[in-house]
Amino acid sequence: MRIISVVGYKKTGKTTLVERLVSALSKQGSVGTIKHMHEHRINTPDTDTWKHANAGAKVVVAVTPDELVKFSRNNNLTTAIDELADEGMDFAVVEGFKDSKLPKIALGEVNTAGIIIKLDNQESADIEELVDIIIEQPEYHTLDSLIKKLRKSNDIEKTGAIGTFTGIVRAQNKGTRTEYLEFEEYGGLARQKMDEICAQLKEKEGIIDVLMHHRTGIIPKGEDIVYIVVAAGHREQLFPVLSEAIERLKLEVPIWKKEHTVKGEWWVHDET
Repeated sequence: MRIISVVGYKKTGKTTLVERLVSALSKQGSVGTIKHMHEHRINTPDTDTWKHANAGAKVVVAVTPDELVKFSRNNNLTTAIDELADEGMDFAVVEGFKDSKLPKIALGEVNTAGIIIKLDNQESADIEELVDIIIEQPEYHTLDSLIKKLRKSNDIEKTGAIGTFTGIVRAQNKGTRTEYLEFEEYGGLARQKMDEICAQLKEKEGIIDVLMHHRTGIIPKGEDIVYIVVAAGHREQLFPVLSEAIERLKLEVPIWKKEHTVKGEWWVHDET
């Protein structure tokens, strides 16, 4: 999933630009959106769904013939992005969240990190140029989004088994407590190498598809680092390839890991 955020102050045309982008991106794939509602309350007090939540329900789902609305607690931008990725969206357009680290299209005089292109107003936007910029953004994946992508394979009907691997940040490591890990990659070589490994593994007998994704940047303890998904005709063909994919990713993909612990920080060999 490719992500872009549209930011600007009030009455700068953010929503109109989001509408234009969604319309154009829908011709390239599936699109989900996220709207920063600030302090607005969506689950209106004294409605039935509000009463369910007020009684202690952590998740409330309202269903009509045409809509499904999910109310849940303790969410943030990351959980919202994961929701869209889990649904298998190809693009996510975020309105607002100017303090986030997302790549941004800025309208007006707003200044913040991550701005890719700045526009005086939404009317001056070259939508084709913006779509090209969005398509060039790095992919964002969850385990579910990779599985959904794999299930779209032309040969999925030959699949009898799907196996996955998830590497997470280990909090306790050889007596030292890790607070978070930091991953860096060299240019686009990491993605290029992962694609090469996946293509080579797909050549093995019985293997339908192989996908892998490694997150970069700062990842807190307990959170996901890497996903690998393998589809095969039979389980006995699947497990050796899943194991080989894990080992080759660790040995061949140019991603460096810095460990931040209660005792200090240092660059280490990848041990995920």
